[in-house]
Amino acid sequence: MIRFESVSKRYPNEATDAVDQLSLHIRAGEICMLVGPSGCGKTTTMKMVNKLIEPTSGTIHIDGRNIDAVDTIKLRLNIGYIIQEIGLFPHMTVAENIATVPVELGWSKARISARIDELLELVDLDPRLYRQKKPRELSGGQKQRVGVARALAADPRIMLMDEPFGALDPITRAKMQDEFLKIQEKIRKTIVFVTHDIEEAMKMGDRIAVLKAGRMVQLGTPMEILAHPADPFVSELIGGRQALKMMNLIFCDRLMHEVAMVDRTQNADAARRLIAESGASRLILATNGVRERFYVDSQSLTQTQDDLGAAIRPIAGALRMRASAQDALSEMLRTGERFLFVEDDSHQVKGVVDLEDLFKRVSECEHADQA
Repeated sequence: MIRFESVSKRYPNEATDAVDQLSLHIRAGEICMLVGPSGCGKTTTMKMVNKLIEPTSGTIHIDGRNIDAVDTIKLRLNIGYIIQEIGLFPHMTVAENIATVPVELGWSKARISARIDELLELVDLDPRLYRQKKPRELSGGQKQRVGVARALAADPRIMLMDEPFGALDPITRAKMQDEFLKIQEKIRKTIVFVTHDIEEAMKMGDRIAVLKAGRMVQLGTPMEILAHPADPFVSELIGGRQALKMMNLIFCDRLMHEVAMVDRTQNADAARRLIAESGASRLILATNGVRERFYVDSQSLTQTQDDLGAAIRPIAGALRMRASAQDALSEMLRTGERFLFVEDDSHQVKGVVDLEDLFKRVSECEHADQA
């Protein structure tokens, strides 16, 4: 989708290049994180994509076409842009802010209105409540949501994000990161995301480009960079505790194993036989094939003869499928349980994660990547 070929940028009166012979290919639909210390060239690199900064040498291609051959205004109208300060127009309503690019593109009023409602719902803001609000009436997190909606207004294939969550408090920042990743699962935009925070890069990125003094030091997935830092600079940037950080990159949908179902009309002997046949230690209760939020396990079944009802236990809480191994471990420590159920976005129980499986999977990843 985006290809840098030997791109350099030197500012007047500077002795060294801000970006030095950068070659980087960014795939369609991925989040590519540009990370590194201040002055490493990451923001300059991002701004060259939409010609806010012109390279001194080299070429940048989008969809195989040199951007030098594309009209600058047309190029920018087809690239979403989100900055740390958000940049909402204070005199405009939320709806007017979101409509900025569609208006410039000549969309009809009906199409713009429908798109505003669609995007506000996507970023979890009720159109009936927020359409006519001014930016001063919004919290920091709400402004950021509107900024995301505005960047998506014309449905661009590419988005540029310059430390978009940096000005938010830690709790709101983590929530916005999670919400944006959910949105990205639906929209699959190609995203160039600038951050100085390696933890954010690990959490948000499909791949990470580590920059230092204008040069790319390493490019890889978060797991690859954690397991194989290219040099001491990258090792220092990511810090220690690699195994714990890997736990943030392994998700419950990969950790969990399916749990068999037992119909509520069955007796305890039937449940015990099913546990023995399946090799599982617990079963989800079901009625007419529909899973319920109750279970039985081998321990509770030893305490009853025939009555399955006496062995039934409620599923008090469950992790989402995209919760991390670290989330699972934290919840196990909080509850004192050695297993947790996993549910989808519709709150349907899909599987279970055991403490032993969690440790085994993290250990396998660490040893496999070190091999």
